[in-house]
Amino acid sequence: MTGRILARTSAIPVERLLAGLACSLEGDTDRRAPLVLLHGLTFDCTMWWPALAELRQVDPGRRILAVDLPGHGQSPAWPCYDFEGIADQVHRAVREAKLPSPVLVGHSAGAVIATSYASRYPARGVVNVDQWLQAEPLARLFQSLAGQLRGPGFRAAWEMVEAGMHIGLLPRAAQELLRSARNVRQDLVVGYLRELLDRPAAEFAENAAARLAALRATQMPYLFIAGDEIGPGYHTWLNHVLPQARVTVWPESGHFPHLAHPRRFAECLAATARWSGHARLTLT
Repeated sequence: MTGRILARTSAIPVERLLAGLACSLEGDTDRRAPLVLLHGLTFDCTMWWPALAELRQVDPGRRILAVDLPGHGQSPAWPCYDFEGIADQVHRAVREAKLPSPVLVGHSAGAVIATSYASRYPARGVVNVDQWLQAEPLARLFQSLAGQLRGPGFRAAWEMVEAGMHIGLLPRAAQELLRSARNVRQDLVVGYLRELLDRPAAEFAENAAARLAALRATQMPYLFIAGDEIGPGYHTWLNHVLPQARVTVWPESGHFPHLAHPRRFAECLAATARWSGHARLTLT
């Protein structure tokens, strides 16, 4: 690929195509675990820039691959967006970048892909940014909206979903960043949610449970950063299905704790440099 594709909201360029995905790659290959950053649905990799600006100060030279997922940012659209297929393509990009076992960092739907990746490919851990792992309630929620999402009521249904993200809790600059990165298209949203919409909720949950079981068996580090308080029931459930997981809650951050607290998030990412696949988590 010749030249550079400039990110819309930053002077930091998306520099190359890896496995057909637009990516930004920076830093040095050393003993620190490399980071692979996967954004959420309807956004792009520029959502990580505030945290990466902080990370360059607290953990300079860290090897980082930020990916525009298929159909987002500068990456081309796909005819089908199944999460395992996307995880496979991200793995191909990681191999082309010659990254050793990375730490997968995912926001929202990107965290589902990160979890799928880590359950199937070499990895040193997962940082899940505000994506709950109880799959069946999530499937039932979106299935209740299926008719609207697939029909003329799409815009109203997605606005309801976005209202639950509480973007208004973020600093103004972060809100503007998300607005500039946001690209809400019905075909993209429905394509990414197809498995949730079409599979029986119990079957979708069974597949998700299998991925968590694979991670549980490896004792791979798993950090869940929540943007608001979570109930004791979820803590109990998560401790059962993924006992190595650690939870940190940053209240009143909404769905974007990494943008509400970019320095704190960067410090969490810096701490993953020591992860080896069985490391204990140090929370900040």
